[in-house]
Amino acid sequence: MNPYPGDITAVHGIRVGHADSKSGRTGVTVVLCRKEGAVGGVSVRGAAPGTRETDLLRPGNLVERVNAVVLSGGSAFGLDAAGGVMRYLEQMGCGMDMGAARVPIVPAAVLYDLSVGDPNIRPDAAMGRAACMNAGKQMAQGRVGAGTGATVGKLVPSAIPQDSGVGSASITLPEGVTVGAVVAVNAVGDVYHPETNQVLGCAHMPDGTPVLADGLLYGQAPAPQQIRIPAPGSNTTIGVVAVDCKLTKEQCNRLADVSHDGLARTIRPVHTQMDGDTMFALATGRSGAEVNFVKLCAAAAEVTARAIANALLYASV
Repeated sequence: MNPYPGDITAVHGIRVGHADSKSGRTGVTVVLCRKEGAVGGVSVRGAAPGTRETDLLRPGNLVERVNAVVLSGGSAFGLDAAGGVMRYLEQMGCGMDMGAARVPIVPAAVLYDLSVGDPNIRPDAAMGRAACMNAGKQMAQGRVGAGTGATVGKLVPSAIPQDSGVGSASITLPEGVTVGAVVAVNAVGDVYHPETNQVLGCAHMPDGTPVLADGLLYGQAPAPQQIRIPAPGSNTTIGVVAVDCKLTKEQCNRLADVSHDGLARTIRPVHTQMDGDTMFALATGRSGAEVNFVKLCAAAAEVTARAIANALLYASV
């Protein structure tokens, strides 16, 4: 099955960089905006999030523009990576002018991968800075960056989760507006193709037999194994959806909201007590085109679903 085309860097004003530790099986993915930043929003739907600067993005709060978004492994330790991104951006002259200094606005979200690789190796400020240095147009997908230690299918203690990763996709609408998404997929649930409904990622028994969460949860198949309830925050799917048209902060928050429809189309179960599912939205305003907002929201959900599928498709290569 072929991956979906495009990636989030097709959105004007967006660059992406990865840095990771293959031995530690963890890493960072940074989404960089142009120097003046992008209007931002956020939607947290999982019950166990690890985040930074999300309150700042909510409607009614002061700051509208962000300079970068950090997606990181390492659980709460991985939030340290945002400090390195801040220092990099400060040196580039980016950030909110506070008189005494420019303060880069860098929201972040993390996923739990400590049980996959070396738990003593975690994303830090140096790794965050390295991801910025690696940023460019077009991005690697699969087991890189924040998706290095990502896995899916974790409801059965005797089964083996499947490797996942980070995926991205983009669509250019007839109006000339490009919509893109990048997602690091580390779900407790299974992943399905958004069009064919084919299983792309689930747990497997040691002999290779797939064990689907649907069968365990709804009694659709024999389930001799007991469902394991993972620890809160031990999973999490995190990502960014971006557009290059102009949006208000309120519209960006709505865009982040509806991007979760892409998660619901592809991940079963999703938004659980064990997941910290978080999606950010960015509007760079680089395109002078306008598009119906309902249409834009539908495209955001679609590219998010495609990005999730790509994470599994590229991870299997």
